[in-house]
Amino acid sequence: MEDMKAQLLALADEKYREFTKKLTPNAENVLGVRIPALRKIAKEIAGDDWRAYLACDYNNSFEEVMLQGMVIGYAKADANEILHYIKWFIPKINNWAVCDCFAGGLKFTAKNEVMVWKFLQTYLYSEKEFEIRFGIVMLLEYYIQEDYLQRLFVIFDGVKQDEYYVQMAIAWAVSICYVYFPEQTDKYLQNNRLNLFTYRKTIQKIIESNRVDAKTKDLIRLYKR
Repeated sequence: MEDMKAQLLALADEKYREFTKKLTPNAENVLGVRIPALRKIAKEIAGDDWRAYLACDYNNSFEEVMLQGMVIGYAKADANEILHYIKWFIPKINNWAVCDCFAGGLKFTAKNEVMVWKFLQTYLYSEKEFEIRFGIVMLLEYYIQEDYLQRLFVIFDGVKQDEYYVQMAIAWAVSICYVYFPEQTDKYLQNNRLNLFTYRKTIQKIIESNRVDAKTKDLIRLYKR
């Protein structure tokens, strides 16, 4: 564990560092290590004493924070313990990249839907931008299912925060709902309480999707406010 920073520095790429900094506002102390390399390290840590690694709290760079989130996703433990570490990690999230990568790695959710759903409610109604985004991204990753769909729409309508990354997450989520459940989502689009920016971004994302056919996109264009 002591040479983790040196290992990351050895993998750093200056061009990728500059690319990541431009793409990820709020990312601090970016080294320039690519995601596949971080995932490889995270899997190795998760197969060893990952609790000791997390206890050391290496978070002096963007990549070290990203790595901690990945380790939690790969770690083998019961759901309650994983939720404990998720709660510990969430305050570290201050940019979309860490948020989305972390949420996408929490595959244990699929086998613990009800427990995680209850856990997420606090974050979905938070006043903090990246806590809400984390909750929304978790919904779009694991809960776009027929049984949850109407509850998702209620949540999207209920989010009153107007921060950019919250609105973009909701637009992304609704567009994915449209891909899988076009009829139900179409009804929602015709009767929703999304603010104007989020609504327009939702329409834009549906139109840009390569999983929506051209004829449908022409109809969706008529929905623009």
